[in-house]
Amino acid sequence: MSTQALNGLRDYLTGTLSIADMNWLAAELKEFADRKEEHPLKPYTMEELNAMLDMAEADIAAGRGTPHEEVMREWDEEIARMEQEEPELVAQAV
Repeated sequence: MSTQALNGLRDYLTGTLSIADMNWLAAELKEFADRKEEHPLKPYTMEELNAMLDMAEADIAAGRGTPHEEVMREWDEEIARMEQEEPELVAQAV
């Protein structure tokens, strides 16, 4: 995430959260950052990746899923709606 996007998010949160909520969020984020995972993330094996690709290709062949063009159209519509409702927020996030 870019510095500009993070600054926009920070400005949005400080404008909408109370001091108590900001303190709670800061404590939760610090606790999350300090936490030691018992089971850290591990990379997928090539067999797992290939199995996931096979499943995705089978879904596509069966007509399940959403075409790329439709996803992009919906995304553009959502961005346009957000720009209408909160243009300053969208400008800060870009």
